[in-house]
Amino acid sequence: MGLLQFITRRLMLSLLVLFGVATIVFMLTRIIPSNPASLYLGPRARPAEIAEINAKFGFDKPLIEQYGQFLKGLARGDLGNSLATKRPVTKELGSRLAATLELMSVAMLLAVIVGIPLGVLSTRMRGRLGEAIVRVATVVGVSLPPFWLGLLLQLVFVHALGWLPAAGRVDGSLRFTAPITSITGLNLFDTLVTGNFVAFYDAFRHIVLPALTLAAYPIGLITRMTRAAMIEVVSQDYIRTARAYGVAERRVLNHFALRNAVGPTLTVIGLTLAFMLTGTFYVEVIFAWPGLGSFTVRSFLNVDYPSILGMTLFGAAGYVLANLVVDACQALIDPRMRLA
Repeated sequence: MGLLQFITRRLMLSLLVLFGVATIVFMLTRIIPSNPASLYLGPRARPAEIAEINAKFGFDKPLIEQYGQFLKGLARGDLGNSLATKRPVTKELGSRLAATLELMSVAMLLAVIVGIPLGVLSTRMRGRLGEAIVRVATVVGVSLPPFWLGLLLQLVFVHALGWLPAAGRVDGSLRFTAPITSITGLNLFDTLVTGNFVAFYDAFRHIVLPALTLAAYPIGLITRMTRAAMIEVVSQDYIRTARAYGVAERRVLNHFALRNAVGPTLTVIGLTLAFMLTGTFYVEVIFAWPGLGSFTVRSFLNVDYPSILGMTLFGAAGYVLANLVVDACQALIDPRMRLA
């Protein structure tokens, strides 16, 4: 099977999964015991106004008709209006997407550049004290709840040491001293491209703690998977042959073993990236990060089901896209994957 055919088949399966998720979430949100018109208008809405909103948005129609309208809107990219903000859900998600993507990108970059080398180092120091330290550190990183770790980092680096800010993306005074010219919505990238190094330094200081909190679990997971895959690979005959020929141990591990052990690690990286879409919720609330997580938490508290539905579909699409990219990369590296 060719690579293009493999990707096409995976894409069709992914669309089927998204359709199933959309259907299930739609049904679940409709059986929640709440009146969407009352939530839209507020607690003092009159019966006539509630009836008008029900007719306007189709809340009074049979469930099957509402489902049909939902699918038509979904095909057009219309997820309806938020009951809390009265704005289209797509605009609400779009306005907060850049903040979440920036936090996820920094956390994922940190997880990869720390996790893979730690996994290789743990393999190289197998049976020694260094390996034990790495294993304990990874277990701690995987075990700590993000909300607890975030509060702990705030206590240490904000309140005790005073090194870093506690919350937000940038300091409010930057709008007067060094305003950020928005290009992509990613503050670190925009300030670096425009040469606004004062704002870049401030944005970097604000993202350190939330990125560390979000990256703790992926670092532990990537380290453990890299170590497990490396241990399996280094027991192969070609590795023993390379060592017998006098190839340096560093070259054996980095050039031969790591390249053949990267498959399982790549899978974990993709799944971890998808996990961050939901894992970032706790982190954004703790650090007052104005991203999708904060918006979703408020939507749950307000029973804002169009927003809940939109965020759920976005998260499912993130999982599906991450799996699709991982499958494509693995099929490119190992042609045997195309037969699966």
